[in-house]
Amino acid sequence: MRIIFLVVLLGCAVLLGYAQYLQHVDNLLPCPLCVAQRLAYWMLGLTAMLAFIRNPQALGRRIYGFFMTFFALTGAVIAFRQSWLIRFPESFECGISPEEAFLNSLPFAQWWPGMFEANGDCTDVDWEFLSLTIPDWSFIAFVGFAVLSIYILFARAAR
Repeated sequence: MRIIFLVVLLGCAVLLGYAQYLQHVDNLLPCPLCVAQRLAYWMLGLTAMLAFIRNPQALGRRIYGFFMTFFALTGAVIAFRQSWLIRFPESFECGISPEEAFLNSLPFAQWWPGMFEANGDCTDVDWEFLSLTIPDWSFIAFVGFAVLSIYILFARAAR
């Protein structure tokens, strides 16, 4: 099980690093939903890191698996919502919204604005790969992490 915790941790680190690259090198500004996904990746990755370090037994593994599943599914819902907004932009106004004001007022945005400050538009599509947008790929990653987390949650220990 420990290897799964490491895979999730490294996967989150790589995705957050790539988000920083897109923001600071390619000048893609994160929107409120992007920042919410970043928070989900952080929480998922930190939970996986703690589990990797502690190497918990049955009950602890299930507790970590539960929280990892929660964070992965939360991120998947947010990414799906953003993918929906990109395809149907008339269904939502995403300018300076209450969500953006709330996220930018959190201590995270004050401590590390380069990671957690929301300034972009949720419906902008400035990057695609294989005709999928960033939130589409993020949704796929979150679903993959959720599958691994659910496996951790329900798997029996090796005897």
